[in-house]
Amino acid sequence: MRKVLLFSLLLLGGLVLSQVLPPLLGEALAEPVALAVRLLTMVGLSFIMIHVGHEFDLDRGRLRSYGWDYVVAATAAAFPWVFVTLYFVFVLAPPELWGHGWQWKEALLQGRFAAPTSAGVLFSMLAAAGLGATWVFKKARVLAIFDDLDTILLMVPLKVLMVGFRPQLLAVVVIIGVLLWAAWRWLHALRLPYAWPWVMAYAVVVTGLCEAFYLGTGWLDPDAPVHLEVLLPAFVLGCIMRKPEHGLDEHDADVGAQPGPDALREQRVATWVSGAFMVLVGLSMPLLIGDAAGAVNAQTRERFADVPAAVMEARNAFPGWGMIAVHVVAVTLLSNLGKMFPLLCYRREATWRERLALCLGMFPRGEVGAGVLVVSLGYGIGGPATTVALLSLALNLLLTGLFIIGVRRLLVERRSTRRRPWTREHVSPGLHTHTKELREAEGGM
Repeated sequence: MRKVLLFSLLLLGGLVLSQVLPPLLGEALAEPVALAVRLLTMVGLSFIMIHVGHEFDLDRGRLRSYGWDYVVAATAAAFPWVFVTLYFVFVLAPPELWGHGWQWKEALLQGRFAAPTSAGVLFSMLAAAGLGATWVFKKARVLAIFDDLDTILLMVPLKVLMVGFRPQLLAVVVIIGVLLWAAWRWLHALRLPYAWPWVMAYAVVVTGLCEAFYLGTGWLDPDAPVHLEVLLPAFVLGCIMRKPEHGLDEHDADVGAQPGPDALREQRVATWVSGAFMVLVGLSMPLLIGDAAGAVNAQTRERFADVPAAVMEARNAFPGWGMIAVHVVAVTLLSNLGKMFPLLCYRREATWRERLALCLGMFPRGEVGAGVLVVSLGYGIGGPATTVALLSLALNLLLTGLFIIGVRRLLVERRSTRRRPWTREHVSPGLHTHTKELREAEGGM
């Protein structure tokens, strides 16, 4: 819980700094600092996604079951996305823009932040709550990784919506196809060093290659440079890295006593990187209020050139912190309501309590959703909707501890209900000693 609270405070602290630093730095320094923040944010996101890919595992004998899990995960990610997108259009935007194509495109990209569950936060919190051996933990682990993967794949058509079809996008499609094939072909098969300095080096290389791709496409077509987000390359790199538990051979021994990702030092570094990433995400926010706020959204102004100035002023006007708080609560409720879809599934595998606990476990949001917001900012999307999205992400992080407490209470109450028949009144005397031993053994688990 302390880690989650810390991440939320760091995210909010970065947001505050994003509003304070630009006026202090001035125009001469603001641009290079913004570039440095953007690159460091991509490095942090790459580091995190490599670890997410490293956690991904696949039993090739259960492909049909995984197919259904993917459908459930994608649907549970789609509902929050749709709900939040509709809210951004019909509540936060003026009625004059409800039929404007660019309003829908920006809202679709912004609203995607609500879709992915934070796999890292979820795994650590459920394990810390002593639920690592439950059906809920095992199923949530699969669904969380699948909806992260679904978000990564969906960024491609969303990118087409933002920049239109360009020949260079074919290269992006080919790269994505090759990456997915590589993840399938060499899943946890390549002997790559996995200690945190190596992972950080991989993250820097992935970021450099994606930035080079962006600069190269910009050189070929200055009007439409294409972003190759680090999400998928970093995830696939994590997928193909061999896990320590997959067996150690002579080569692994030579690579040394490298700590596995679960080692204390590795976890500590991952926590530091995630915390720094939260600060950088906050720092990436454009100015929300003040005379210079409109200058950050130059791309948006160009997209809405056919819209009257008064309508754009109403769209970008800061509504005040009171109304922002109301919108944040509403968006948070809608995004979590969409995550309740698994309650209707897995009826043959689990009770309604376990399914409800699974839904609560899918509520936490985190790094991948923040990465979507970073991508949105890269396309010049700003305004009150972006502020609401970021603060909703922070609120979900703050509430993660309560979500996990709810999961634990649902599962523990179910176990105690199962034990009720095991009493002196309901069991014959001859079996009471055996029953007592079973209850003591269960309590020791």
